[in-house]
Amino acid sequence: MSAISAPRRAVAAAFGALLLALATLLTGAGTAQAALPTPVSAATARGYLAAIAVTAESHTTTYDRALFPHWITVSGTCNTRETVLKRDGSNVVTDANCAAVSGSWFSVYDNVTTTSASTFDIDHLVPLAEAWRSGAWAWTTAQRQAFANDLTRPQLVAVSASSNRSKGDQDPANWLPQASYRCTYARAWVQVKYYYGLSVDSAEKSALSSILNGC
Repeated sequence: MSAISAPRRAVAAAFGALLLALATLLTGAGTAQAALPTPVSAATARGYLAAIAVTAESHTTTYDRALFPHWITVSGTCNTRETVLKRDGSNVVTDANCAAVSGSWFSVYDNVTTTSASTFDIDHLVPLAEAWRSGAWAWTTAQRQAFANDLTRPQLVAVSASSNRSKGDQDPANWLPQASYRCTYARAWVQVKYYYGLSVDSAEKSALSSILNGC
């Protein structure tokens, strides 16, 4: 009996090790891509979009980025930017000031990979200027700070600097990431706007509806 059980135990142990290795490999592969908090489903996003007020943007000329205090301290020496870089990267090593000194990052907007954190930006998925034009002009400074540093909603993501600057403060009617990421992007956009009570304009709603209907 013992001669049979020992090989069985060995096979079971080997199989368990294989499963663990596979899980580790899959987990490691996942961390190389941006770990944006998972947005709501397309069906939920469609429901949210139907409930969001549709109004023309306003207060465009009064926007000032300084009205949205961002990259605040999150924990210890780590601010919001550094926290997102650690979250979204693979094998990230930081120094005593929490600055990323090595690691790998993948931009879901345009399929760019880098090992230099300085070449990546932290994108506000719903741009600060867009939020301002959509109702944040009426918020308190504390509300704008919460929005600009929101790590809970799908609002902050590490992406290539080139894609972030190409996007600027444009909404989905005028800029979208690569096709494979558009469903996630639209779901996240709608979730953030709905949560914060921000409006959409008619062209923006049309673009979002088109994407979500195809998800």
